Amino acid sequence: MQPLVSIIMGSTSDMPVMEAAAKFFDEMEIPFEINALSAHRTPEVVAEFATNAHNRGVKVIIAGAGGAAHLPGVVAAFTILPVIGVPVRSSISIDGWDSILSILQMPPGIPVATVGLDGAHNAAILATQILAQTDAGIRKKLLNFKKKLADKVVKANKDLEKFQYKFRV
Repeated sequence: MQPLVSIIMGSTSDMPVMEAAAKFFDEMEIPFEINALSAHRTPEVVAEFATNAHNRGVKVIIAGAGGAAHLPGVVAAFTILPVIGVPVRSSISIDGWDSILSILQMPPGIPVATVGLDGAHNAAILATQILAQTDAGIRKKLLNFKKKLADKVVKANKDLEKFQYKFRV
């Protein structure tokens, strides 16, 4: 089985955040791989990975990074695949803002879709939406997931009915 999505992170300290993406892909039964790659410590490995990811069947790359957070941008420079950046609040981070801005502010021609701080779950949903455009099986699973989200809101509103107030209308 070949991975359709590659989850990468700057270091294994990002795993508590990036694990949310892995769990979502397991739930959706989407084959993925997960690796630590450093844009600063192993730039040659990152370049080789990004250049050849599409040859291995990867369709989308999710790249999480903290601090200076160059990994998503460096990967995007070497691939034609969509790259989704996940800014990670890290021990060396300026409350996550450095990561957010490093991933969000890419130069023209090198786009990186950026989710919110520590937003690996949303990155996985976005990657699934990309895959669903050409895979009917994934599309069906995604539609079911979205229906469950809507059902939770309907149930929440039903649960709110039990709260009684004198001036509630």
